[in-house]
Amino acid sequence: MKRKIDERLLRFVLPALAAALIVPLPQAALAQQSASHHPQGGGGVAAQVRQDIADHAGKDLRAFYAARDNAPLWLDEFDRPSGAATLLWLRMRTADRDGLEPGTLDLDKLTKLLDRAREGDPGDLARAELALSSTFVAYVKAMRSAPHVEMLYENRALAPVVPTGFAVLKAAADAPSLENYVDAMGWMNPLYAPLRKALDDPRYSAAEKQSIAANLERVRAIPAMPKGKHILVDAASARLWMYDGDKVVDTMKVVVGNRELGETPMMAGWIRWAIENPYWEVPNDITQKEIAPHVLKSGVGYLKSHGYEVLADWSDDAPVLDPKTVDWQAVHEGSRQVHVRQLPGGENFMGKVKFEFPNSKGIYLHDTPAKQLMTKDARQLSHGCIRMENAGLMHEWLMGEPIPANAPAEDKVPLATPVPIYVTYLTALPTGSGEIVFHDDPYGRDASVRLATAD
Repeated sequence: MKRKIDERLLRFVLPALAAALIVPLPQAALAQQSASHHPQGGGGVAAQVRQDIADHAGKDLRAFYAARDNAPLWLDEFDRPSGAATLLWLRMRTADRDGLEPGTLDLDKLTKLLDRAREGDPGDLARAELALSSTFVAYVKAMRSAPHVEMLYENRALAPVVPTGFAVLKAAADAPSLENYVDAMGWMNPLYAPLRKALDDPRYSAAEKQSIAANLERVRAIPAMPKGKHILVDAASARLWMYDGDKVVDTMKVVVGNRELGETPMMAGWIRWAIENPYWEVPNDITQKEIAPHVLKSGVGYLKSHGYEVLADWSDDAPVLDPKTVDWQAVHEGSRQVHVRQLPGGENFMGKVKFEFPNSKGIYLHDTPAKQLMTKDARQLSHGCIRMENAGLMHEWLMGEPIPANAPAEDKVPLATPVPIYVTYLTALPTGSGEIVFHDDPYGRDASVRLATAD
């Protein structure tokens, strides 16, 4: 399955990724906000509902309701369960789409409470209100910790946050429209709800829905987004987005790994340094499988002509070796290891700069002299690291200045503030209009995910 993606669409295909953190506001503001909903003295039913909420709210809900003078969240102006309440019930009924078991939410009991509440008895209304809030909190917490594909986090602070009950309800109460908030599943990454809805869209085939289901698991792994600068890399489309808060600042093509040389893993970390005028420290497996065969075929002159030098080992003070003294057949066979690096400048594989974020896979962003690769549609061509189409743009955005023309070799410059980077793999992406754009599955990962279907 392959659909060519319009480049103009790609610039804006990802909506804002900044809705995953829920931060409580002062309780006074919450109380003021609630004054517009069921004002004091607004009627006997409303007053009685407030009193019943005050009398029966459990300790996990009490602070939220007390801060809003016990005004209900899920009742409409007619003191009946609102459209948002119905929409939430529908979402939870299909919680298997979210990697959850709907039975754990006790929806049969909630359904009975909602049916009784529609008759208008204040006690029934209060019970349904509290049950909705309690179940909503459980649902949001479960979704934030639901099963998802494996992702490498530099630190757990980058992983999805499981919020407090107060924070869950406060974020919903703060939304300009509660119904829109529930419809957009505003407690999740903004990519999530459009993908989830597409599972019920008859425009998409069974195979496409399989892909969508796989991507739901990946979106659940995308961690909470910061308010400032952050970077998203999608290995499936081989593209990078630069964000400031919820705004896309710019986007560029990238080259990422492939199945033969090494896939680019899903991971999250903080970019901490720019390495200007870098060496390329050739990994041992590339030295064994690629450098050594070239030396055996063309002689040690191959190394000099491509700017390589050979060191005895990987220590900081390792001596430079005469490549003629190295048993390159042993290196090729794997019984001998040497440290090969490419000198800065010229055709250096790293280009003019690389950006490091600590991780166990040795993945980083870097410039590249091979700009011609960016013209290809399928850019899964590297050993796993991420080559940028416009490293100068990235350097200026992260460092506040152009790449220095005469930086010393391997000049390690810290960022003033570390910038989060999230590397994911999305073969299905929602557009602003709600349509799903599909990519190829270059790593063959979609087939391993079972499509969840509603009963």
